[in-house]
Amino acid sequence: MKQWLVASGPASLDVAAALAAKLGAKLARVDTTDFPDGESKVRIYEETRNKNVIVVQSLHPPTDRHLLQLLLLAHKLSEDGADVSAVIPYLAYARQDREFLKGEVVSLGVLAHLFRSVGIKRVVTVDIHSAQGLGLFSITAYSCSAIPLLAEYVSKNYTLKNPIAVSPDFGSSERVEAFAAVLKSEYVSFKKTRDRLTGEVITEDKNLDIAGRDAVIIDDMISTGTSVAKCAQLLKKDGAKKVIAACAHALLVGAAVEKMKAAGVDELIASNTIPGKYSKVDVAPLIASYFERL
Repeated sequence: MKQWLVASGPASLDVAAALAAKLGAKLARVDTTDFPDGESKVRIYEETRNKNVIVVQSLHPPTDRHLLQLLLLAHKLSEDGADVSAVIPYLAYARQDREFLKGEVVSLGVLAHLFRSVGIKRVVTVDIHSAQGLGLFSITAYSCSAIPLLAEYVSKNYTLKNPIAVSPDFGSSERVEAFAAVLKSEYVSFKKTRDRLTGEVITEDKNLDIAGRDAVIIDDMISTGTSVAKCAQLLKKDGAKKVIAACAHALLVGAAVEKMKAAGVDELIASNTIPGKYSKVDVAPLIASYFERL
C-alpha cells in the first residue's frame, strides 16, 4: 500500500497541517519563494515516488499566484512519480462554469484541463459554486459541504430566538435547507437577479412576518458583500432582531464587512477555506473523512 503524504502550498498551511494530523500522514516540507520580478519558485524536500500525495492549496487572492503555485507543485510531484490528489478548499474561477454571455470563457473548464495536464488525478473542494461545474472535469472531482458544520457552530455558540435560515438567492436553496435541518428551523430563499453586464444586484422583498426573530443568512461565498447586505436590509425592515451571515468562503473584498454591518449584519461566520478573522469553522475533518472513505 502506498504511503500517504500531505504537501501544502502557502495559501492553506493550517488546513494542510490539520488534514495531515487527521489522516496520520506526514506533512512534507515545501518552500515557496519569489524571484525579484515576482515569479514563484517551489521546492519540495521529500522523496515522493510511489506515494499518494495530497496537495493542499486554496485559490483565494492573490488567486493567479496561488493557482500557479499549485500547478508547479503538482507537476513536480507527478513528474517524480507520485499519485497526486489536489485539495482546493476554495476553488476560484468556479463561478464561470458556462458561457452566460456569448464570447465568455468557461474558466472552470480551463482549470479542469490545467489540473489534468500537470498530473493531478483527483480534485477535492469545499462548496463549489455550482455542482454542475464538476461535470467539466475528466478526472475525479468532488465537492464536500461545510454548511452543516457552520450550522453546528451557530447552534452551539448562539442562543437564537425562533430562528429562520435565509438564502439570498435560489442558487443557494439547497444550502439553506441543509443549514435549517441542523438548526431545526424554518428557511426561506429570496429571489435575486444580477445584471450580467453591469453586475447590479436586485433582491426581491418577500415581506416576511419575522418581527422579533433572529435570522441567519447562508451562502457559499461572500465576496463584495452586496447580496448579503441587500438581504440583511430587507430582513431588518421586516423586523428581524439579530442577523448572522454564514458562508463557506469569506473573500470579503474591499469594504465588504463594513457594507454588511451598515446593512444590519450583527455577526459574520465562515469556514477556514480562506484564512481570516471570521474563519471559525475548520474544514479539515470534512476533507479527511473523504480520503478515509477511499
